[in-house]
This record gives sequence, C-alpha cells and structure tokens, in this order.
Amino acid sequence: MQENSPFRIDQPTLIELVKEKKIEKLRKHGGVDGVASGPGTDTQVGVSGSAEDIERRREAFGSNTYKKPPTKGFFHFVVEAFKDLTIMILLGCAALSLGFGIKEHGLKDGWYDGGSIFVAVFLVIAVSAVSNYRQDRQFDKLSKVSNNIQVDVVRGGRRQQISIFDIVVGDIVCLKIGDQVPADGLFIDGHSLQIDESSMTGESDHVEVNGNQNPFLLSGTKVADGYARMLVTSVGMNTTWGQMMCQISRDTNDETPLQARLNKLTSSIGKVGLAVAFLVLVVLLVRYFTGHTTDENGNREFNGSKTKSDDIINAVVGIVAAAVTIVVVAIPEGLPLAVTLTLAYSMKRMMADQAMVRKLSACETMGSATTICTDKTGTLTLNRMKVTKFWLGQESMEEGASSISPFVVDLIHQGVALNTTGSVYRASPGTEYEFSGSPTEKAILSWAVVELKMDMEKTKKCYAVLQVEAFKILRKKEVVF
Repeated sequence: MQENSPFRIDQPTLIELVKEKKIEKLRKHGGVDGVASGPGTDTQVGVSGSAEDIERRREAFGSNTYKKPPTKGFFHFVVEAFKDLTIMILLGCAALSLGFGIKEHGLKDGWYDGGSIFVAVFLVIAVSAVSNYRQDRQFDKLSKVSNNIQVDVVRGGRRQQISIFDIVVGDIVCLKIGDQVPADGLFIDGHSLQIDESSMTGESDHVEVNGNQNPFLLSGTKVADGYARMLVTSVGMNTTWGQMMCQISRDTNDETPLQARLNKLTSSIGKVGLAVAFLVLVVLLVRYFTGHTTDENGNREFNGSKTKSDDIINAVVGIVAAAVTIVVVAIPEGLPLAVTLTLAYSMKRMMADQAMVRKLSACETMGSATTICTDKTGTLTLNRMKVTKFWLGQESMEEGASSISPFVVDLIHQGVALNTTGSVYRASPGTEYEFSGSPTEKAILSWAVVELKMDMEKTKKCYAVLQVEAFKILRKKEVVF
C-alpha cells in the first residue's frame, strides 16, 4: 500500500487479483466484500460520488483513459506526401525538364516547363498535406465522440448514467446483454452472466461468470447473456486491455476502398506511362543516330562525325524532354487528391448535420444510397416510451388499478419488480421518481409505480430470485424462477 494513501489496498494488488484469476487469493482478501472495503466501497450503495472522493480515487488508482500515440504534426503529412511514388516521378521529371529547358532555350525562356511542373507538384503536396492534416484532426474528434459510451453505475445508492471515462476504482457498474465491460473488476451479484472474451483470448466460447468459481471480469470483453453488477478494481492503462494497448499501435488514417482503387489505377497508369516514355525515347534515339530524322530544311540531323557535338547534345535533350512530357501527362496525380478532397468535404457537411462519420468510406456508401431504412424508436423519436393501454386477459383495463383484484395487482408487482434490470430512485417522499434502464423498462416501471402504486424495494426484499433467463431477441421474454 502506498504511503499517505486514504485507501487500504494498493493498485498492484488489485491488478494481480483480476489478472491472475486465482479464487484462493481473492478469498484471502475476504472475497468481493473484503476487496470492496479496500477502496472504501459499499457493494450496495457504491461510492459517495462527491467530486472530492472521485478526484482522490483518480489520483490513487488512475483514470479510465488510454494513452494515445503522439499527435502527428503538419510536417509529418508533408513528408508523407513527398514519399508518394508518382510525386517522386513528377519531381524527377520536373528537374530534368528544367535542366534540359535551360540548356536548350537558355535561362530566360527555358525554365517555363520545368518550373510550372515544380509549382504544380508543390501545390499538390500542399493541398494533400493540408487535407490529410485536417482529416486527422477530424478523426481525433470523432474517436472521442464514438468512444464516449454511457455506463450505468451506482453512486450514493442511486443508479445513474456516466461517461465511461469518468469511471473510477470502487465504482459499482451495472451490466446487461450487449454491454462492453468498461474496466477490470469483480462480480458482485447477477444471474446467468455469460461473457464473450474472444477479444482478449481469441476463444469463441462464452465464459460463465459467477460469485463462486469465476468472479473475474476483464475490460474490453462483452456481455453475451444475463446481467450483473461488478466492482471496478482497475481502470485505464492498469487494466488487462490497457496493457495490451501499450503494445499495439493504431493508425486510423486508412485509405477508403475508392481511394485504394484509384491509387492502384494511378500507379498502373504511371507504370504504363513510364514504359511508353522509355519506348519513345529508345525509338527516337535510334531514329536520330541512324540518320532517319531531318531538320526543317530537309537535311539529315545526324551525319556521323560531321555533326557538331553541341548539336548532338541539343537533339538528345529535345528527345529526352519529349519522353519526360509523356510521363508528366500520363500520371493523373490530381485524381486521388480530388477524391480525397471531395470525401473530406462530404464528411464535414455530414458533421455539420450532426451525422457522426467515423470513416471516409461511409461517405462513399451514403453517396450511392437511394433508400434508408431505420428504426424510429430512439432514432427518429425522443427514445421515450409510455404504457398507454393495459389488458387483463381479454379485457382492456381503462379504470386503472382500482378495478383490479389486490391479488392480481400483487402478481403484477412481482412480475414488474423481479423481471427487470432497471431501478427506481426517489431522493425524498416529496420529489419525483427517477427511473433507469432501457426505454421499455422505464415505461413499465413508471406505469407500475405511478398507476399501480408498486414499492419496488419492498417487493424485491419479499422474494428470493433463484434463477433468471435473461431477455433475448429469439425468446422475446425474460423468465424469473
């Protein structure tokens, strides 16, 4: 334990508990309750949730964020643009054209062709570097938005949603089917919890997590079945996932499929252009040195030893300049650049419409879409649901709970309170209720509490849940035994 630490357990001990997955070592610390007392957590109430308490935990155990590679500067993208094969070919051609032009026409008029190619190449490099630099910054912003997942936690006895980045050691996290485990931790309670650890171990079989044999939960894994509450023991770079991330470098600047195909096409055209230019160069040199070329007066340009060396050099320079012109014309360097600029502009316009675009390839897909099919709930609406009608058997109950038998009302209370992973919170008797869970659970809980006067905590304490078959799409129901 660190000196002057307000907590009775240190970070290395918590890391080893989950990483080694030894149940005997966990029992030596007093089980999950004993470990929870180390960082000062009540397994029912959670941490206090005050700003001072959260800050102390961050200082002692770290924050739930991961180290990112250093941000690439503008000069990096300039260098990357220079490394492009077609750019290097164009620069070589520009240098040759500039040199041959000055040799053939003098400095005053001979720099036009080569100089214009240099200007065009540097313009392409500048636009490409600026576009990639801005695109990289947009990807950083998008990653922050897409990774900012909302997680259900219990703080001060109240279930609430917080950002995954705000989770600290000692938090009680509520997990359900489809959730990603946000940090390393220990199983507190739950039912039928199955975890998909394929992202960590590569094994496709789901792992059962319970309080007796395997209470260990790893960050980055996903909940395949059931639900549970977990105690967070490690966050950020101290988790197993964080240690793996240290050894992996991610590069988000991948080419889109269209960009890859266009770059391949550009490279192929460039190679064909080089081959044709080389063939033209050979043919023209052979024709010149075999005396098959004539000047404007009809005289042979090459007469063996009678031809001046200066005339031979000027003729060869002209031939090479013609070959270089073929290469410059053949390489469509502006095509991939134009596509990149178009996609970047499309992404910026979509961002302005609050459409989060993670990859440029999404712009290609959306550009060819003619019909969009979407689920209205949570997408085109406020994602709020409400119970509007209730049937008892074949009869629609319009008058509420007053016309229903107390025995039936009690059964409904049991069905609602025990068949949900949501919760009901009320700060004081005079305040409004706060409901948490999925939109469906919120609607049913609100209806049961307000209309049927259900006391959820009292109902849960009166019954012991032996087994839960969690809700699945195929089953379309949740069963409690």
